[in-house]
Amino acid sequence: MTGSSRLPPPLAGAGRVAILGSCVSRDLWRMAGAPAEGLLYMSRTRLPSLFGARPRGLVAPEGPAPGLRPNPAQALQADLTKTGLARLAAFRPEVVILDYIDERFDLLAGAGGVVTASWELETSGWIGLPPLPGLNRVEALGDADATLWRRSLDALATLFAPGGALSGARPVLHAARWAGALRTASGRTEALEPDLEITPGRRAPRAAHNARLEGMHAATLAAIPGLEVVKAPESLVFSDPDHVWGLSPFHYIPDYYAEVWRQLGGR
Repeated sequence: MTGSSRLPPPLAGAGRVAILGSCVSRDLWRMAGAPAEGLLYMSRTRLPSLFGARPRGLVAPEGPAPGLRPNPAQALQADLTKTGLARLAAFRPEVVILDYIDERFDLLAGAGGVVTASWELETSGWIGLPPLPGLNRVEALGDADATLWRRSLDALATLFAPGGALSGARPVLHAARWAGALRTASGRTEALEPDLEITPGRRAPRAAHNARLEGMHAATLAAIPGLEVVKAPESLVFSDPDHVWGLSPFHYIPDYYAEVWRQLGGR
């Protein structure tokens, strides 16, 4: 998958940029030391939850969830109250960067709606809000999840179609995937564990999630005409043990971010 060589890079001349994804893409600005003015960052919400309804009877408490930093707290509120789509449309982005790293979470579905079973939802204790304890858990690697995700991708594609809320924006896919090894600043490499704790007590295999991501990337390329793709080579897909957010298969070495930033044409 490659972007078109006939177009200028996505960020060239762009003012308002929206990230619909994860810290993987937001960290591009931080690692480049670039100003974040004109940047809308939406994370910790899966596509089926973004396009889904709020479960009947769910009322999110006012104020931030306990124990969370400001952005994760805001993201959790948006996921539960379903304000993300309206915020995205009102922002009128010129570029929308998609990445699917946060699609690793399960979903909670029922009572006419769906929410993301994120780490923040669980660790904040808000997973106990009625009616969430009674909803069905839809596992991220299951067939039911794949069906819900495909429907949400079709809904996303309509936003970029003529007349859609994002029809004036350039869609860009940051085709990120889980690293299988870490690399230190001195160049030493070491294999990572084959699975990861997604939420407390729930682990998932890297290989299965990478295969799932590959399928999502291909489906998105087929569903959204004009989609541009940025992707770091395998030689740069290493985790950084000194990353500001800690060691994770998707907290990469500095050269990873530098290469994706270059492909985007960041300033």
